[in-house]
Amino acid sequence: MKRWFVLSAIGQDRPGLVAELAQLVYDCDANLEDSRMTILGTDFAVILLASSSGAGCADRLAQGAKRLERDHGLTILLRALEGEPRSPVPAPGYIAARVTASGQDRAGIVASIGRVLAEHGVNIADMTTRSRPGWGGQPHYEMTATVEIPEQLDPTALRAALEREADRLILDVELAPL
Repeated sequence: MKRWFVLSAIGQDRPGLVAELAQLVYDCDANLEDSRMTILGTDFAVILLASSSGAGCADRLAQGAKRLERDHGLTILLRALEGEPRSPVPAPGYIAARVTASGQDRAGIVASIGRVLAEHGVNIADMTTRSRPGWGGQPHYEMTATVEIPEQLDPTALRAALEREADRLILDVELAPL
């Protein structure tokens, strides 16, 4: 029977981290199915989905994760999934869309936009955010999210709610189908 595992790891960025984590998965007779990896600040962060039909894979992954934590200063979380992964984006009954927001960086942008989406039953499937220098040295914030909108939701109502929040935050926000 195939089992699924989520492994997340974070540690000081350096060459070889991806190779070590991928080798751990491979050595445990597992397949790396999906992953997201990025540098955040001075650290490298990874979250990956692995699967295996091999007996004892969970124990071997846990032992290997402890070894990587000890030998390489990583912080690793390993979690076995119950059942199989969910369907690809969009899930049945949903429509995929992209939400983008940009403007002067300030605290609360993700919380505010996320709240509007949640209030409308919209699921965030993927999100990236970034702050970079803008005009005159002011920090410029960019957010891009792939979302799942319930089919029964009127997109104009969601768009209007996002625009109200954008006006309050002095941001540009766009909702576009994928």
